[in-house]
Formats: sequence, C-alpha cells, structure tokens
Amino acid sequence: MLMPKRVKWRKQMRGRMKGHETRGTEIHFGEYGLQALEPGWMTQRQIEAARRALVHHMKRRGKVWIRIFPDKPVTKKAAETRMGKGKGAVDHWVAVIKPGRIIFEIAGLSEDVAREALRLAAHKLALKTKFIVRHDLAGHMGE
Repeated sequence: MLMPKRVKWRKQMRGRMKGHETRGTEIHFGEYGLQALEPGWMTQRQIEAARRALVHHMKRRGKVWIRIFPDKPVTKKAAETRMGKGKGAVDHWVAVIKPGRIIFEIAGLSEDVAREALRLAAHKLALKTKFIVRHDLAGHMGE
C-alpha cells in the first residue's frame, strides 16, 4: 500500500480543506482523468481498491497514473482507552483531496472503455468525481 518511506514529523494536525485545488487540476500525462468534485480524505486502501478496479477493467491495456499520494498520518487511540495520556499512534495514511484535483489519469484506451473503467474506480472512492477528457484531445475529436 502507498505510504511515505519516512517523514520529518511522525504526527500531524488535522488541518482544514478550505477552497479549491490550485495545482494538479489539469490532465498532463494521459488522455482521460477522474477529477474530484468535493473535499475529503482518501485513504491508502481506497486508492489501492480504485487502482485495482481500474486495472482489472482495462485488461492489461493502456497506462495508469495515480496523481495523489497518501502522505498525511491519521492517529487513533486503542479501543476502550481512557481519555488523556497523549495523542494516539499512527493508524493509517490519507491523501488530502480538494475540489478540482485529478486523482487518476489513463491513456491508450477508447473513450467508452476509459469512461467505464473510471466509473468503476469512482465507486471505490468516498468522494464525488467526474470523468474528464484532455483539452487538446477534445478539440480534435469533433474534426
């Protein structure tokens, strides 16, 4: 599963997910992409489940780019533990997603296969998403 090899600080504060994403909002590598429409945390398990669904439907054709990485530690105290005694241990890792962020990109497939593959991947995620096509490709399709 995805997680950092090492981090400077073991635990982080929760933070806020205010506003829209400013970086990673356009397709750079592939032809089609899955874009987040709402803010949230995406766990390493959700990313892996979506990736597997995507690759399974693609049947070893095309290429996949994962544009997010879970680099935020989420802590959790053990079950039935009294309050106090400090912050809990790191339980899992999440990627902070803001609206507009491209989550996955794929290339080397027809649009209908790509649309279905990304739809199946989107079902594994806890955020609303939309299918998008690269701008320079969208113009050439109509000609």
